[in-house]
Order: sequence, then C-alpha cells, then structure tokens
Amino acid sequence: MSASGDSEIDELTPDEVWAEMSADPESALVDVRTRPEWVFVGIPDLEPIGRKALLVEWQAYPRMDVNADFEEAVNAELAGTIPANLYFMCRSGQRSLAAARAFRGFAKARGISARCVNVAEGFEGKLDSERRRSRVDGWKKRGLPWRQS
Repeated sequence: MSASGDSEIDELTPDEVWAEMSADPESALVDVRTRPEWVFVGIPDLEPIGRKALLVEWQAYPRMDVNADFEEAVNAELAGTIPANLYFMCRSGQRSLAAARAFRGFAKARGISARCVNVAEGFEGKLDSERRRSRVDGWKKRGLPWRQS
C-alpha cells in the first residue's frame, strides 16, 4: 500500500485492488472516467469475482465540469449501503484521487467509516515515450480483466 499524500486515502496498484476485491465480496469499484472513455477505451470486467464496476462520471465530457451529484450518484449505485472498502479508478489515478476524497467526506459526514482507495495507475496508466497509454502500467497493461462496453 502506498500513500497518496492524504492520510485518509490509500493508493494501491491495480493488482493489489484485484486481490483485495477478490477477497472481499462486499467491496466495490467505482470507475469515475467519462462515458466516451468507457465506450471507446473499455471498462474493468469484474464478472470473474461476481460483480460489476460502478460507472459514475467524476467530470462530464466534453466540458469536464465536476459532477455536482457525484457522491449521491455513487450512493445510489450502492443502493444506499456503503461498503467498508471502495476503490476509485480513472485513466491514470488523478481524477479518481479527487473523487475518493470527495466520497470519503460524504461518508464521513454521515458517520460511515469507509476506506476509500485510489487505484494509483488507473485503467490506462502513464504515457510511454511515444505518448501512448496502456504500455507502461495500469489495469489493462497488468492484464486484469476488462471489456469493451
């Protein structure tokens, strides 16, 4: 586990997230990327561990305004039952860190203890020397299950 510089948000690699989620059937993964990213790039496939990724935009394409209803939308996707472990993923780990912080505050304000974890490398990871993703790190590069939506 690595630190995000935020004492309340942990960061884990995609492999670590997969291992934890495999061991914890109550945990959930929130993919905070945009609809075009889900459609054209793909989404994590959690069917092998009996779940689906929750797809809730942190920022809405094309303006990339922060979704003012993000926390409520995640809560609705969770049917109002916030699990002890929630994992947040974006393309490379930046938007998801902000989303994890926001949701952590939402849960805390309701007296709910939820561990919000940022998937550090995200779905596609860093750019390589040719400015392409999914070649250096990230969910896809690590060979974890994914599919086109």
